[in-house]
Amino acid sequence: MPAYPPAHWYAEAELLPFEPPAPVDTRVGNVSAFLHMLAHAEGTTGFGSQDGYNVIVGGGVFHGYDDHPRQSIHLPRYGISSTAAGRYQFLISTWDDLVRRFGYRDFSPANQDAGAIQLIRQCRALRLVKDDQLKEAIDACSAIWASLPGAGYGQREVAIDELESVYRQAGGRAEDHRG
Repeated sequence: MPAYPPAHWYAEAELLPFEPPAPVDTRVGNVSAFLHMLAHAEGTTGFGSQDGYNVIVGGGVFHGYDDHPRQSIHLPRYGISSTAAGRYQFLISTWDDLVRRFGYRDFSPANQDAGAIQLIRQCRALRLVKDDQLKEAIDACSAIWASLPGAGYGQREVAIDELESVYRQAGGRAEDHRG
């Protein structure tokens, strides 16, 4: 308290400690929503008991997160075999590259999320996600994720309107591209 009585109530209020609230970074929400949208597109959220983190391509599940499950599954519908696993359907070669570059010690949900974010960054789409540029981010990531529109892998591609709806429901913000 001052040695003199304050002339106005606000003079006394100025003496109280004030800690402004931490800024809310909505970009983090966009990244989380984008990850959820990717899992939806890859079809993993409807399988397994762990939000898709333990899903093998084709709808099977694996047990334990010590490493990528390293199974090749034949997909007769597409005439291919795939090693995709986890919430974001990492191929063995992709996961091994991420492990080599970033030192992930297991295939845990946290490392799957971190690996997916690194792939988004590799596509130069992380800034687009954070800047509400959803369509552009999806276009950039279609080179990695076969389920995104325009990927051209000959597999099921999820429509942009569905992806945007899932993204927004997960709390993501995006510019409106509907004329």
